[in-house]
Amino acid sequence: MTNVSELLNSFTKEDYINNRINLHIHSTYSDGKASFHEIENFANEKYKYYAITDHNTIQGHIDNPNSKAIVGVEFDVWYKYIFLHLLAYGVDINNSKLKPFYAKSKKETEADIVRIFARRNLRDLISAIHDAGGIAVLAHPACCWAVSLEDFVKDLVAMGLDGIEVYYPYPRWRKYIKFSNPNQIEKLADKYNLIKTGGTDCHSSVV
Repeated sequence: MTNVSELLNSFTKEDYINNRINLHIHSTYSDGKASFHEIENFANEKYKYYAITDHNTIQGHIDNPNSKAIVGVEFDVWYKYIFLHLLAYGVDINNSKLKPFYAKSKKETEADIVRIFARRNLRDLISAIHDAGGIAVLAHPACCWAVSLEDFVKDLVAMGLDGIEVYYPYPRWRKYIKFSNPNQIEKLADKYNLIKTGGTDCHSSVV
């Protein structure tokens, strides 16, 4: 069976641009407006592959073990002065090493003012993702407030980062707040041999 690293590495730029793959969708298990089942019903018809990546929780995948969605979760975490979102794909939902990193309350999955005070250790989180059989991917990197995006990515690679989200739109406030040029990201992915992923970061009722 193809592992998640091989699977995501097999996706092409055209898959993302032509909307055949969407690896970043949120449900009502965190701050999305569509239920897990509503997303499944739509996505199973629209996408070749898709992932549901709720904030700091895997509960949707635990409750829906027969889902066709790629198992995913999006963690809030700080690295030095930089607040970032780290996507984890293909993790074992029963893995004990990851359990301490999951939300302890619903507010930790949906309220920005609560989530921004996350106290996860990035190096330990990446290690736990790997222990759970998954891969760690930096989400929407152009939105990370890093003085040098390359230095930031280089540090994450040294900690075990596997991939970087390259192909994504800029919904909500992200269309106005970009700390780096999105065109840099693909070059950084190539330079550091990172898996390139993409998705809509959908929070609405329409996937």
